[in-house]
Order: sequence, then structure tokens, then C-alpha cells
Amino acid sequence: MTLTDVDRKLAERYGRTRSAASRRWSWVLVGVIAVAATGLLGWSTVANAINTVDADTTGFTLVDEHAVEVRFQVSIRPDTRVACSLEAQDPEHGIVGFRVVELTASDDHTRSVTERIPTIAEATTGFVRSCWIL
Repeated sequence: MTLTDVDRKLAERYGRTRSAASRRWSWVLVGVIAVAATGLLGWSTVANAINTVDADTTGFTLVDEHAVEVRFQVSIRPDTRVACSLEAQDPEHGIVGFRVVELTASDDHTRSVTERIPTIAEATTGFVRSCWIL
């Protein structure tokens, strides 16, 4: 089917045709946006992973009815100061001891720490509640 001169003029007048160059630039623009979005997503993922703290309780020892010792590991980017909240609980999961400890910057990626939590009653467990960068 061939377009007559009148059909072509009507199509141009009402914007029903697109040139090949216009379509090509549209695809180039879509490609550039897709590459930029992928790069931004990758960078934000890496940036967030660099600034995270990972703390794991490795054990606890009930010293007496007024103290519990908590052993834990902290993994963080070297030369970063960290604070951690430690908690001791009784058999009903009530908090009987709480302590915030600050860890100085170190060259090590992972550090093992042992801290004593004073308690107001006999504890049955002790653990790291959370850690954050100072």
C-alpha cells in the first residue's frame, strides 16, 4: 500500500509519522538512562555495605547474681570507632542489666570483645543488642 501525497501531508500534519533518526535517538536515550540507573544502584549498594557494622554474640558467662560477661565479635571497616549496647535478661526475658560500650578504632576488620554487664537481679542470658558507628 502506497501513501498518496494527500495521505502523507495529513500524516505529517497530525504527527502520525516518525523518522528513523527520531526512533534511534529515543533508543539511545533509553540506553543511557538504563546504564546510569544501573551504575547508581551499584554504587549505592557498595556505599551502604562499606558503612555497616556486624556484631555477633559468641557466648556469655554468668559471673554471679550481680554480673554477666558477654563475648562477641564486631566486624567493621578498619579504623572506625563503634559503640555497642549489651543486654542481660532474666528467665522471663525482662531486662536486668544494660550497658553501652565504645570500641576504639582498630586496624583489624573483626575484633573479639569480652565485657561485663552489671545486673540488678540474676541473669540467665547476655547478648549484643546492636552496634553503630560513632
